Amino acid sequence: MRTLPLIFHIRRGAMDDGPGIRTTVFFKGCPLSCAWCHNPEAISPLPELMVDQDRCLDDDCRSCAQSCDNATGNCTACASCVAACPTLARQVIGQTMAIDELCRLILADRHFYRASGGGVTLSGGEPTMHHDYVTTLLRIMKEEGVGTALQTCGYFDTTRFCDEMLANLDLIYFDLKLADGNLHRIHTGRDNALILKNLAMLAAIAKERLVVRVPLVPGITATENNLSAIASIVRDLGIARWELLPYNPGGLHKRRKLGKRLPRGVAEIPMGRDEEQAFRELFSRSLRILESIDKIRRQSCRSTFITQ
Repeated sequence: MRTLPLIFHIRRGAMDDGPGIRTTVFFKGCPLSCAWCHNPEAISPLPELMVDQDRCLDDDCRSCAQSCDNATGNCTACASCVAACPTLARQVIGQTMAIDELCRLILADRHFYRASGGGVTLSGGEPTMHHDYVTTLLRIMKEEGVGTALQTCGYFDTTRFCDEMLANLDLIYFDLKLADGNLHRIHTGRDNALILKNLAMLAAIAKERLVVRVPLVPGITATENNLSAIASIVRDLGIARWELLPYNPGGLHKRRKLGKRLPRGVAEIPMGRDEEQAFRELFSRSLRILESIDKIRRQSCRSTFITQ
């Protein structure tokens, strides 16, 4: 039985996963299965085989089939074909790493973190799926004086997160994709009740560390109704920090490499800059309108109280 989580990528010198220079650790496994996921190789917690067909020699080679005892059955990601492939077209996604080994790798760049205000960012997939491992890693990083950040879909055990992880997190990037629970279930595989509960919890006790992120997926999350509804949630919870993330269709190319079917209705090209800017303005405008309405209501209540 596997006791360690799978890690599918470690990016050193990252500049876009939080402040400063960072090391970003990508964990495998996610409770959601978003149709547009940029890292579809992170959805399953199990090892997976990724094949670059542009490199493959097909029937002119057959080294992969000849090397594998299970060539005619379901792939078990045994990696025998990876070693046999002369063009390096194949790779197994997901490797285990002992926590002390991962800590040594992260701490090798601690001088860069200190000089830039950076640190380590845990991403995925969903890091909180590997609660014990991640809790220990965060504790060690804080003891070593390394800044910590978490990228999460928000679908985690509320109590365990608060009791064991939260104290050792400096920054939480919280994805909020769809406000409507039914649409959330259709496009991610689960409803958003637990996600909204956890967002409200963090807004109440760790607002200064919280950043809400909304991916702009054409026709799915990037709609007037959805962005207006999310703006209402953000405003009601008093969350001051938020980001709208540009859509990256690179996940579809990865799905092909994994041998997975492409989801229906997901755009295969990026959103145009003008369209993206229009959605950003819509979101900001929705927040301003809501704030203005809230201010008018407060003034009205105050006026009523005074006159009475």
